[in-house]
Amino acid sequence: MSDTSVVVIGTFDGVHKGHQVLLNRAKEIAAGRSIIALTFDPHPTTIFAPSKVPTALTTLADRVELLKIHNADQVAVLKFNEKFAAMSPEDFVSSVLVAQLHASTVIVGKNFTYGHKAAGNIESLIKSGQAHNFTVDVQELKADSEVISSSRIRSLVVEGKVEEARSLLSRPHRLDGVVVHGEKRGREIGYPTANLGNIEGQTIPADGVYAGWLTVGINFWPAAISIGTNPTFEGARGRQVEAYALDQEGLDLYDKNASIEFGWYLRPTLKFDSLEELLVQMKKDCDQARELAEK
Repeated sequence: MSDTSVVVIGTFDGVHKGHQVLLNRAKEIAAGRSIIALTFDPHPTTIFAPSKVPTALTTLADRVELLKIHNADQVAVLKFNEKFAAMSPEDFVSSVLVAQLHASTVIVGKNFTYGHKAAGNIESLIKSGQAHNFTVDVQELKADSEVISSSRIRSLVVEGKVEEARSLLSRPHRLDGVVVHGEKRGREIGYPTANLGNIEGQTIPADGVYAGWLTVGINFWPAAISIGTNPTFEGARGRQVEAYALDQEGLDLYDKNASIEFGWYLRPTLKFDSLEELLVQMKKDCDQARELAEK
């Protein structure tokens, strides 16, 4: 393998189909060179616009895993702090791309900027490449002729349009957390759910009922998923994300790491006049979720 590398740069939240264009291009041209995905954590807006930090489509751990699945041999994570944000474009090129990553090709999206106050752009990067002996490959983040962005996918998820989000991500949207103790009401009515906690900062779909999957350790189950405040039952409570592993009984999942993937939106959250009406609807939801998620 060559001593130089192909460096693909991006925040890569979601590692969606647009990002995959950059990573696929890297594989096309690598010719024995190592492919390094250079990403940033936390999101740059944490420094530039703290009140506008977007929710994440992927945790950092998921992002790294997905970048490796999509052709990166290595993933370099730069801590995006005030010191890094103050770095000049020239210093970013010389100290990061050249000295640390040994770039001989740099692949970026066409709107790429870098350095203090985003002073660096594609034109300056190409000039720096001529001085430091690397080429610059600029790609549009497009798939099937449409531009794909993390913000667009985020909006779809928040609106509950998880099927559309799934198409742009190339996989179901997912939340990662820990199973926490809830009100145990599901257990009492025959539908014990895993209540997902530790999901702050992730992009949570709109309130409603979904079909998808629950993963805990090596176990992977089709699931009916509920997001909302359980309005049929009295009492004030915050939004909860709960998954019922279809046809599973006696599971002890408390305090275990878990993931919920959202395949299909089934219906909005409703308030029922009686427990009996709710149970009839829950059976319909589970039947529909089973039909979809077990395909």
